[in-house]
Amino acid sequence: MSRRSGILEFAVLGLLRESPMHGYELRKRLNTSLGIFRAFSYGTLYPCLKTLVANGWLIEEPGSALEDALAASLAGRRAKIVYRLTAEGKEHFEELLSHTGPDAWEDEHFAARFAFFGQTEREVRMRVLEGRRSRLEERLEKMRASLARTRERLDDYTLELQRHGMESVEREVRWLNELIESERAGRDQRRSAPEEPAAQGDTTGEADGLPRHRDVASPGGTPPGHPGPSDPSADTAK
Repeated sequence: MSRRSGILEFAVLGLLRESPMHGYELRKRLNTSLGIFRAFSYGTLYPCLKTLVANGWLIEEPGSALEDALAASLAGRRAKIVYRLTAEGKEHFEELLSHTGPDAWEDEHFAARFAFFGQTEREVRMRVLEGRRSRLEERLEKMRASLARTRERLDDYTLELQRHGMESVEREVRWLNELIESERAGRDQRRSAPEEPAAQGDTTGEADGLPRHRDVASPGGTPPGHPGPSDPSADTAK
């Protein structure tokens, strides 16, 4: 499985954990909620869905008459199928949520992981955030070293592009520092506070550590200051 397809499968499972959806609904959510999937087609989505069904993680069900009428007008006959997460699929997604290895720190994978932090355990969130920060600090060090070596050979515009890339990475490091401190503060508060019965509808993710004073992700699912995989400055500085 390629890294890209693995990220797509993860995102599909996460969205279907919230509620069953038609294929066209899934594509819309992937496009609007997770910006890393802005440019992909049904030709990419449906093979992914078929694979997840074959693995026993999804099941296909007929939609309601009203849903079928709406879906048929938007995506043809295929959209009449509703995809629902199975118990095995939920278990598999929760297993994926617990992973904190290097893949979770990379640009696209981190954006997908962050989109589902509300369903992720606090300790896992901390490890992913700290791993992402470490990865970006390494990238920043390489960019600075590259700029120091090549500064004299660069024209003004290329030099400005390099600086812009470094500033983008620096902004994301600061943003990650805020998130990590907020997670730690929330964890410390929970340890010091007396135990109380969980509120109805409380989720596993324990998202109360998230800063409330700012937006932590853009509408497209990419964190503020996130350079993204297509950041030209990151490639130039390597």
